[in-house]
Amino acid sequence: MATILETARAAGCFATLLTAVEVAGLTAALEGPGPFTVFAPVDEAFAALPAGTVQTLVDNPPQLARILKYHVLSGAHSRAELVAQADWLSLEGAPIPIRRDEPFEVKNATVVSADVICDNGIVQVIDRVILPG
Repeated sequence: MATILETARAAGCFATLLTAVEVAGLTAALEGPGPFTVFAPVDEAFAALPAGTVQTLVDNPPQLARILKYHVLSGAHSRAELVAQADWLSLEGAPIPIRRDEPFEVKNATVVSADVICDNGIVQVIDRVILPG
C-alpha cells in the first residue's frame, strides 16, 4: 500500500494539491505515520476557484497551509464514521460540517470517491476546495 501523497501522485488528478502541499511545507507531515483523513480536492476543484486565487495562495504559504490543514482530520475515518457525526475538528482548528444524508458532502463539496485506503490514512476525494469559516 502507498502513503496518502504516493496515492495522490499515482492518481494523476491531484497535481495542484500536491504542489500546494509542497509549497505550504506539509509534505513531511503527510508522508508521516499519521493516520490522517484527507479531503482531497481534484485539480478541477482548484481550477474552479476565482482567477488568481491559487497564485495568491502560493505566494502566501502560511495562508495556504491553513487552508490545506482545513482539509485534514487527525485519525483515519471512513465514510461510515464521518456521517455518524455532524462535524469534525480539522487540523486547522475549525469544524468541518458533514452532510449526514445523501449525497455524501463535506461542507460545500461532494465526495466523489470515498474511502481510498492508504498506509497512513484515508483519502476522501472531493470536487471543491473547502474553506474555513
